[in-house]
Amino acid sequence: MSGIAGELARVRGAFAQPTLTLLHQRQAPVVITIFRAAFGRNNKPIPTARLHTQVEEHLAEVRLAGETEVPSGSGRDICQRWMRGQWLVRSLDETGQEVYTLTSHAQQALELVKNLARDRATLSEHRIATILGTVRRFNSEANPDRTARVTILNAEIARLRAERDRLVDGAELVSATEDYMLEGFTELLSLISALPSDFARVEERFATIRSEILAAFRAEDRPAGEVIDDYLSRADALMTSTHEGRAFEGAFTLLRDDALVIQLREDLTALLDHPLSDGLLSDADRAELRGTVRLVRDGLDRVLAQRSRVTATLKEYIVSHDAARDRELEQTLRQVESELMTWMARTGPRATVDLPLLPARAGVEHLRERFYDPADDVLPERISAADAEDAPPVSLAALMSQGGPQLASLRQRLDESLASLLPAGSLAELFDGFEPSLRRPVEIFGLLHLAADREWETEDAAEEFAAVRADGTRRTFSVPRVSLPDPDRPESETRA
Repeated sequence: MSGIAGELARVRGAFAQPTLTLLHQRQAPVVITIFRAAFGRNNKPIPTARLHTQVEEHLAEVRLAGETEVPSGSGRDICQRWMRGQWLVRSLDETGQEVYTLTSHAQQALELVKNLARDRATLSEHRIATILGTVRRFNSEANPDRTARVTILNAEIARLRAERDRLVDGAELVSATEDYMLEGFTELLSLISALPSDFARVEERFATIRSEILAAFRAEDRPAGEVIDDYLSRADALMTSTHEGRAFEGAFTLLRDDALVIQLREDLTALLDHPLSDGLLSDADRAELRGTVRLVRDGLDRVLAQRSRVTATLKEYIVSHDAARDRELEQTLRQVESELMTWMARTGPRATVDLPLLPARAGVEHLRERFYDPADDVLPERISAADAEDAPPVSLAALMSQGGPQLASLRQRLDESLASLLPAGSLAELFDGFEPSLRRPVEIFGLLHLAADREWETEDAAEEFAAVRADGTRRTFSVPRVSLPDPDRPESETRA
């Protein structure tokens, strides 16, 4: 095969991947838009019925906007087509509910579209410096020559020491330019946006390994002990025999270091507080950067949950296969053989009997879920009477300060205000004129109770009540405004 023919075969293979088949179809903009609107950046699982409804609602809005290239069918039919295209996967969550999640192929397509939607320079000082720094660090960690490694480290130490001494001596602090900051934020957002698809790829790899091990376990005709030993050896090599497993172990080791996670959070906070960040980052970009640590932790949790699900599934299969199922099947076959011998002894060689394919279903009207427990009828231990001399002295005033609203006093003050020549305009103004003993937070409920009893209506605006607790601390509450009625008009007209 010639060079161009081999290159064409590799390109065709790339175009056959689910990522490019999603982007290559005519309805790709609508599908990508629905994925972004439904799953967001974290790819949180969505219950199947909810996603079916969301897809139908989103498609209706897209049609109203004038779009013609729209998938046809119900939300359930469309989601099933997307599953066949390997863009959606359906599984069970921890509660046993069916949920949809995006596959790594769909997330990679979303990441590509998101990167293309950003304004990005093709060449910049920041990118060249990033490449040079990455190559230098890579060489310092991978160079097999001990002398070369020491030379690189000495040069880096000398450069950092010179820069530190220059800043300590009061030299001019060179600020980053706006273009440099923009390119840095763009590359950082690109790296962060790739994390969900990377984690999803690891999850899918674990699911594939689970299916492969289960299929091999069912197919092999070997003693149970040998099969179990083979499974344990595969489980031990699960995280070291694949690229995805080794990559996840490396990320998990790094992020298990609390100091490293704290440093990452502090560095992101410092970048977001930079004077130029307000003009370069949108609210969505700032939220994405601020949630980086949570995004990584959620991805790690999902992968760990998938790995635990693999172990739990295989353990349950092994236990049920070797102990419960085989024993029950053996007992059933023995009972069938015993009954068959009894029947053959009582009948002739040509006798027949009609047997149902499945046994009749037993009807149970009520199944007891809980049985009698004598411990439920045991009386509790008697409460010992406390010594009156050990009780702290409490005055009547102290008890009343912790009680409910003083409705009699509040009603009297309210009537006096209504009868005065200059009544208060609202309940808050009346409350502010009370002495501290009548301005407790609970007295606000008392005033509102009296207002409701007189059928005074609340307004849309709110007003503040400056309350004083029994210990002297103050607290302000925002309550809907209740205006006092005009004393010149009857109360019936005010309510009307």
